[in-house]
Amino acid sequence: MTNPVLVEVLRGGIVESAHRGAVAVFDAAGRSVLEIGDVEQPVFPRSAVKAIQALPLVESGAADAYGFGNKELALACASHGGEPVHVDLAAAMLARAGLDGGALECGSHWPSHQDSTLALARAGGAPNDLHNNCSGKHSGFLCTCRHLGIGHRGYVAAGHRSQEMVRDAMQGVTGAAHEQANSGIDGCSIPTYAVPLKNLAVGFAKMLTGQGFSPSRAAAARRLTAACMAEPFYVAGTGRADTRLMQTAPGRIFVKIGAEGVYCAGVPELGFGIALKAGDGGERAAEVMVASVLGRLLEGDEALSKRLSGMARTPILNRRGVEVGVARPAEALLA
Repeated sequence: MTNPVLVEVLRGGIVESAHRGAVAVFDAAGRSVLEIGDVEQPVFPRSAVKAIQALPLVESGAADAYGFGNKELALACASHGGEPVHVDLAAAMLARAGLDGGALECGSHWPSHQDSTLALARAGGAPNDLHNNCSGKHSGFLCTCRHLGIGHRGYVAAGHRSQEMVRDAMQGVTGAAHEQANSGIDGCSIPTYAVPLKNLAVGFAKMLTGQGFSPSRAAAARRLTAACMAEPFYVAGTGRADTRLMQTAPGRIFVKIGAEGVYCAGVPELGFGIALKAGDGGERAAEVMVASVLGRLLEGDEALSKRLSGMARTPILNRRGVEVGVARPAEALLA
């Protein structure tokens, strides 16, 4: 199946480029709400599934043992911008388990938040693993290891008990096989698995409603997603789409971007989970897609739907800050 064009980029009223993609919206029972394109297409969800990957942190008792609240749990599900408060909180999480940033095995990169990068460079500093957008997730892995008495060295490798717990959680939530044949290595060095969009959408409907889970897993899933919605700044950061979307409707929208144009999201009050992918991996297109889908699903709230639909139209600015075009939903996404 050829996926339809879902996002158009206009310059001066003329379509300059276009992004194809697929969208899956399902409930926790596996009933289809909206399907566009090939929803059976396996995709690497990457960072979009961090809330599922954080389930062992809560289910093991580690989160309670170390006194983690909403901010820490949101950071464990985050792709943060490396702002000082993100870095400091990841360090504080590790410190509660008797560790420091040297225990992280996610690799380092400069903060994606430009002002934080400039401040770090001006101070003569250099990035370390705490600045990695995945440091909160990895801090969660390490805290789980320490709480359970598992040796944490090499915790990122397939076959380590830490990653086996994560794999089992992912497989249990999505119902899709997570095996070597559909695996790869993520940017932060942990295993990642290609899963159909449909399974991801059903999985996030379950995460948000608890339906189909044991009582303990349902409580852990709701606790993690609620933490993200309560503290969206710690999920992403200043000016980031995930933060802005969840701040637009506090407690009513869950969203999490992944690499290469993937988004997983959901609307708790409707019990719907969402998974989508921009086929060319474009983050700009994925952000337009998720805002547009959320606007459609919440059209019963006219004011909120209008705000979300407005966020689905991203101005294109030139180097002088003049608006010269727009990235907008294409007809196939609106129909």
